[in-house]
Amino acid sequence: MTSAQKIRSNRANARASTGPKSDHGRHRSAQNALRHGLSVCSSPAVTEEIRRLAGELVGPSTDPEIEELAHRIAEAQIEVCRVRHARHQLLSWALGDLYHDSRPHMQGKGAVLRSLLRSKMPDIALTDLVSFLNTTPEGPRKLAQILSQEVMQLMSMDRYERRALSRRRFAIRAFDEARRRIAPGY
Repeated sequence: MTSAQKIRSNRANARASTGPKSDHGRHRSAQNALRHGLSVCSSPAVTEEIRRLAGELVGPSTDPEIEELAHRIAEAQIEVCRVRHARHQLLSWALGDLYHDSRPHMQGKGAVLRSLLRSKMPDIALTDLVSFLNTTPEGPRKLAQILSQEVMQLMSMDRYERRALSRRRFAIRAFDEARRRIAPGY
């Protein structure tokens, strides 16, 4: 049994954590998807792809409820594909960059170059110095550095994908229920 104090506390916490209150804050949070390149896209090509996918789901049915539910499934599926494509593009771009280097490593290279400009030669051989300045990470080390640098962006994309998957799952359940209701043998 939950106490009255616990209920009041839960309600107070719920009221305090409902997102931004000011118009500016609400506008800013509404732009998050746009900033990540995952805002709702209403281009004719995307609209046509949604219509085509929904048509495949509906089949010969002409029931408007079935068509609407199929449209919701198609929208969610296209969004899942867009998020996955954006994640792939982000990682492909970073992995394809031959000169990609971690920020701390670049800062270290900058410090060495600054010391050279001040004519304070480091206590290492010139060949080792040139090797250090010309190295970039490769293989698993490069992937690990990219993932650690892009973790916030990847987490945002993961949230968009989870939401789209959830919308798709609920739409599929509603679609299946409507099909069973309309055509019991389905």
